[in-house]
Amino acid sequence: MRFIFSALLVLTLAACASQGPTTNTANTPASKQAVADSLRKNATAKETINVDQGSVTQLTSQDADLWGRIRRGFQMPDLQTDLVDMQLNWYVQRPDYVQRMTERSQKYLYHIVEELETRHMPTELALLPFIESAYSPQALSVAKAAGMWQFMPGTGRTYNLKQNMWQDERRDVLASTSAALDYLSKLHDMFGDWQLALAAYNWGEGNVQRAIARNEAAGLPTDYLSLRMPNETRNYVPKLQAVKNLVMNPQMYGLTLPTIPNHPYFVTVTTSHDIDVDVASRLANMSTDEFRSLNPSFRKPVILGATQPQILLPFDNASAFERNLKAYTGSLSSWTTYTVDQRATPAAIAQKIGVDADTLMEVNKIPVGMRLKPGSTIVVPRGTDDDEDISADVAESAVLAMEPDVPDTRKMLIRVRRNQSMAAIAVRYGVSVGQLKAWNKTRRDSVSRGQVVVLHVPVGRAIPSEPGPEKIATDVQGGGVQKIGTRVADTRSESRYDKKKGHGRSSIVKVAEPVAKGSKAEASAASSKGKVTKVSASTSGKASKAAAESRPKTVANAKKKGK
Repeated sequence: MRFIFSALLVLTLAACASQGPTTNTANTPASKQAVADSLRKNATAKETINVDQGSVTQLTSQDADLWGRIRRGFQMPDLQTDLVDMQLNWYVQRPDYVQRMTERSQKYLYHIVEELETRHMPTELALLPFIESAYSPQALSVAKAAGMWQFMPGTGRTYNLKQNMWQDERRDVLASTSAALDYLSKLHDMFGDWQLALAAYNWGEGNVQRAIARNEAAGLPTDYLSLRMPNETRNYVPKLQAVKNLVMNPQMYGLTLPTIPNHPYFVTVTTSHDIDVDVASRLANMSTDEFRSLNPSFRKPVILGATQPQILLPFDNASAFERNLKAYTGSLSSWTTYTVDQRATPAAIAQKIGVDADTLMEVNKIPVGMRLKPGSTIVVPRGTDDDEDISADVAESAVLAMEPDVPDTRKMLIRVRRNQSMAAIAVRYGVSVGQLKAWNKTRRDSVSRGQVVVLHVPVGRAIPSEPGPEKIATDVQGGGVQKIGTRVADTRSESRYDKKKGHGRSSIVKVAEPVAKGSKAEASAASSKGKVTKVSASTSGKASKAAAESRPKTVANAKKKGK
């Protein structure tokens, strides 16, 4: 047997209907209820039962509805404001929404109420996921808050919720509930008031502290209703109060809450071997969607045994899982990992290792137009002769890093030597006007003479020299800006027709970069002055004079611009 089940087993109150009358006092309803009450009182979700030593059995029961247990645990003072009435009316006008939300909560409410009672916390907090996520552990907000309790990534890490390529514990029912109650307890200790603690849960403790400090400085009250806060936080506690009112007396508002038995919905299974989500679902006689509703934290199609996972299954399905696993002879996992050693596209990787590119992209959630960075780990199908599970090191440290699949570029700084439009520069260098404006953080449609323009051009692309922008720096992607040792201040070609001799002549002028006065470089430049100006054999003295005059002008321009 490969698995050890950790299960929360709550025995029930009434005798099995199939059993006949008996005179044994141990089997009377009263004694069975006493046993069940004792077991339920002392049971927690962390208890472990080794089913290798005997099958898990379950007695049927009739117990009080969980809603009654929640009502008995209410501790917070009621809030009575117009905002509460407004939120209450919103829910009353949407009975279908309330029905879906409360039915979804049936899988998780018992566990949360158990945790709250263990910590002696108000059971109103079991209603908080109605406000946060409508009790959906797969919820994800636009701000990247995830799970039933809507933890932001940073706050989740603060409360030890793993977030890696294999698992996001912000969606894990057990881990996120424990973290949320830890956080709420801390906030209550900080503010000494549950309404302020809830405001801080929504808005952040720092913001609530500053709001309290502002009121104190102004001599104003510092209770929840007196603080100045955003509308979302202003409505946060009224929303919870509205749900509390619905739970307290649903008939008053024309609603019927679904019956939720007062016993656990799920048990916990842990494994030391890799197992596919599809295989685990099938062995538990569940659909994949049903399985993921209890186990939404697993991000890949395989659950890693090296992570010591907590797999939640309904009680009956856990028993079926045990039976089916014993008879199962196939492979438990069909996935392994591959680490990329150089930057590559998914298609290139798929071709290299012989897998389907679409499958690789789908399983690893790689968007179209992206490529993988060196060191990235991806999930790939196992080979037929590969039966080794994914290692603990990979489970702990694997990352998937992506970047846009675009040509490598180098950054260039161009000093423009004449007034011209952005469109003209964009056309010359083969980029879009939008890119050019974004790189230069401008909305202007033109540039002026002497202005420096930032460009990103593909490595290896020939850079046009006309009409003569001055390149002052370049940067290969990721390497930082590097100054260019020699700058071409002017490059021009002249062509004339010699009427007397009947043939054309041309001249090309290249001027060296100005050097510091008095330096060895200046002496070297002076000694090689004859090499600075290069003319053809037919260059006239006029052309040589033009070349000589270009040097002082370049130096003057450089000094004027602070070079």
